[in-house]
Amino acid sequence: MKIGVLIKQVPATDKVRIDEKTGTMVRSEMEAELNPLDMYAVEEAVRIKERLKDVHITAITMGPPSASDAIKDAISIGCDDGYLLTDRRFAGADTWATAYTLSMAIKRIGGFDLVLCGERATDGETGQVGPSVGAQMGIPVLTYVSEIVELTDGYVRVKRSIEGGHEIVEVDLPVLISVVKEINDPRIPNLSGKLKAKSAEVKSFDAVSIEADQSKIGLGGSPTRVVKVFYPKLTRSGEIVRSKDPQSAAEALLNFLKSKEII
Repeated sequence: MKIGVLIKQVPATDKVRIDEKTGTMVRSEMEAELNPLDMYAVEEAVRIKERLKDVHITAITMGPPSASDAIKDAISIGCDDGYLLTDRRFAGADTWATAYTLSMAIKRIGGFDLVLCGERATDGETGQVGPSVGAQMGIPVLTYVSEIVELTDGYVRVKRSIEGGHEIVEVDLPVLISVVKEINDPRIPNLSGKLKAKSAEVKSFDAVSIEADQSKIGLGGSPTRVVKVFYPKLTRSGEIVRSKDPQSAAEALLNFLKSKEII
């Protein structure tokens, strides 16, 4: 069985800066890490490999050359190899263009029975890329999966978290599954995993390698654009009641609340 895991390198800080001219995130000189929510997808893939044995796990990400570190992080946890999609033409992609690029890479690698991803990335918080990849590949998509109940060569049965409870869904392979945190507890890489990751060769693809339509990638191929970025101004106006008499102060407050129709 071949499993692909979609991961992303995200800023390791909440001090994210946006380029006000392009509307895209400034990633240079910013400490980065493997998206914490993707670690649950990596962990689940490794657990499947431990159960079924004959499983090969490939981590896939898109980003600058430094994003190869995220691939190596995934390998240190238990993935077998990884691919980095890196090309200046990919820069500025929205969720649709990103999903298109990833789906083309998956088709280029070929043969995946199962594609796993995290619920969302902590830098974008959209939760759109994973499901969009599955849709553009033309395969079933299962979101908010909290447990893989059964997995065989032909189908998968999962438990999905829904409002007010859970539901059990069964679909044929291949399928894309986005997982939630309840599915497992990610492990910490051990020494052998770190040594394997250190020596691992991360393969890379550019736009030509995946035979991408140039009009569908990067900023130019993004249907959505950030047209304006600004910091909101927080202004507050208040009225101070000064009185030596508590009774008159209370009456002034009461009248104010009535005038605003609060009481």
